[in-house]
Order: sequence, then C-alpha cells, then structure tokens
Amino acid sequence: MSSTATPSELLELSPDAQSLLFREARTANTFTDEPVSDDQIRAIYDLVKWAPSAANTQPLRVVIVRSPEAKERLLPLLSEGNRAKTDAAPVTAILATDVRFFDHWDRLLPYKQGGGASFEGAPEQAEGMARFNGALQAGYFLLGVRAAGLAAGPMAGFDKAAVDAEFLPDTQRSLLVVNIGHPGPEAWFDRLPRLEHDEVVTTV
Repeated sequence: MSSTATPSELLELSPDAQSLLFREARTANTFTDEPVSDDQIRAIYDLVKWAPSAANTQPLRVVIVRSPEAKERLLPLLSEGNRAKTDAAPVTAILATDVRFFDHWDRLLPYKQGGGASFEGAPEQAEGMARFNGALQAGYFLLGVRAAGLAAGPMAGFDKAAVDAEFLPDTQRSLLVVNIGHPGPEAWFDRLPRLEHDEVVTTV
C-alpha cells in the first residue's frame, strides 16, 4: 500500500531543516565579506565528529586557511577557476585524511586493543581505509557547514601533492578544499537535474 504522505512528511526533520541541509542548499561560488568565526568552525566540528567511520577510526583532519598569508600560499595551488572564489571566501578548509589513523586505535576502539597494529606494515591498506573513511566524514562536514547556516563550496580542482607539501604533515593526504561563508551575489549556478528514486533504488 502506498502512503499518501509527501516525502517531506515522512521524515523526522522539520521541512525547514530539510531545506537547510538538502533541498535548498547549494554549492556557493561567490561569498560576502561577512566573517566566519573560530567558534562557528568549532561548533561545526562538534556536530560532525559524530559521523560514522569504520572501527571508529576518524581519519578526517581539517586545516582552516584564514589569514591573507595562508591564502596567498593556497591560491596558486588551485585550478584557475577556483582562485577568485577562494580568495573571496572568509574561510577555506582543507579536508584531509590521516594515513596513520591507527596511532589512535586503542583510544578510539578501546574494546579491541592492539587492533591497529595490522596496519603498521600495510601502507596501501591503511591509505585505502583512511581515504574511504575520510571521504565519508568529509560529506558530513559539508552538512555541518550547512547546519551552521553557511554555504559550502567544495572543490576537487587543486594540486593535491602541492597542497599536501605546503599545508599538511607527511602522514596526511588532502581530499577536498571547501570554501565556507555567506553566499554573495549570483552565488549559484542553475539547479541541475537529479536522478529519481526509481532510477537509483532497487529493492530485492
């Protein structure tokens, strides 16, 4: 029997919260000069730290690029089309993953002490696990930015090796660069189509 309720009515989140996080949220391409505070960044992380990760490994690491000096170091490492909007954004986050996540294993998975040792001599396995779970956490980070009433502008167009060398310790690998702020004039491209439920979801 099909339900007569709308999709929005079948969800626990209020319609306003659904719109804030999903339906009306957009990738921003321009930003105002209204600041994003350290307290806001802290509040975002305090929410998204509850995101799932395999064995509670939590490999996501975040570098907040705020100062003009840091922006000057970052901008040449981005694709040309990403530079102006990054320069305008009050804050840019480099989302990275720590391939030595297992150094924290015993603290984060205390009921399986010593389980991280298997990764010590398996760098490819460790990096694969770090990248997958870091990317999962990065998706939640974008939702956290939206939950703060801010716009996120995620970008994959950058020189990852150069960003790693310039901003990260040698155990971390960049995944995504995200501009964060309040959307400016003409911040959005036209909304693009989405695949429908029956094109994506199969029940067996």
